[in-house]
Amino acid sequence: MKKIVTITLNPALDKSTTANRVVHEKKIRCDAPLYEPGGGGINVSRAIKKLGGESCAWFLSGGPSGERLEELLHEEGVNFWAAKAKNWTRENLMVYEKATGEQYRFGMPGPEVYEPEWKQFIDKLEQAEEIPEYVVASGSLPPGVPEDFYYQLAVVAHKRGFKLVVDTSGEALMKAAGEGLYLIKPNLGELAALAGKESITAMEQEDIAKKVLADGKCKVLVVSLGARGAMLATKDGIHYVGSPTVKQLSAVGAGDSMVGGMILSLLKGWSMLDVVRYGVAAGTACTMTPGSELCRKEDTEQIYKWILEHS
Repeated sequence: MKKIVTITLNPALDKSTTANRVVHEKKIRCDAPLYEPGGGGINVSRAIKKLGGESCAWFLSGGPSGERLEELLHEEGVNFWAAKAKNWTRENLMVYEKATGEQYRFGMPGPEVYEPEWKQFIDKLEQAEEIPEYVVASGSLPPGVPEDFYYQLAVVAHKRGFKLVVDTSGEALMKAAGEGLYLIKPNLGELAALAGKESITAMEQEDIAKKVLADGKCKVLVVSLGARGAMLATKDGIHYVGSPTVKQLSAVGAGDSMVGGMILSLLKGWSMLDVVRYGVAAGTACTMTPGSELCRKEDTEQIYKWILEHS
């Protein structure tokens, strides 16, 4: 088994295209579509591959769209285990409007998932003879999967000794936070929810981050600050990592690229601050590429060097 495993219960076949203008009630003529694998954990594994690392992406795959997603991962050289699902894997659509540079993203709901399908992931981790060092559970949960699925993974992590990283939102994040969780990557809105607040100010974010850690909701907290970078909070203190201004083409997968960069750096034994710096570099690099291409290694390395020089 690979040292890094990613889990995606709501994967997607991502379709992106361009059009001159997106106008209501008009036939919109688009360019030939580009198909790419999508979904939180799958994108984390793709980013790790692009950055020169290896992982194994575990995901549910159903119907022709699931088969096409598997083919695309094969083409990218990403290792995976596809658990078969009865219902078809969802498809998402992104349209880039040439006239304005605006991006329209249409996310479809996931298919109904049945208990024997999602339980395969819990059972596989519980019974594995070889334990991964890091398991990244990322993305939304489709219909039929209980909101405490990530919490169930955390219980297995605590029992079997692997480090669990969860990148999700809403009730799934709220229920997951606790014993057995190594790292979470909320944005400011999700951080507020973890603290039981509707919103927080920049003045409050450090105190709230410290409270999340003190309450034992995770060991490492990395708060995504968008174009401003990220905030790292551990028992050793609070640190900020800024990012350079770059020409953005697409924000799709930026958070997943960030997680991929961090996990790969953790596996290399880097300091936690450098781990976040490299993650921010990967996330920023992702915004420089079109569609769902994710980060490029050369861009990531260049941005990481800039971050080190400006820290």
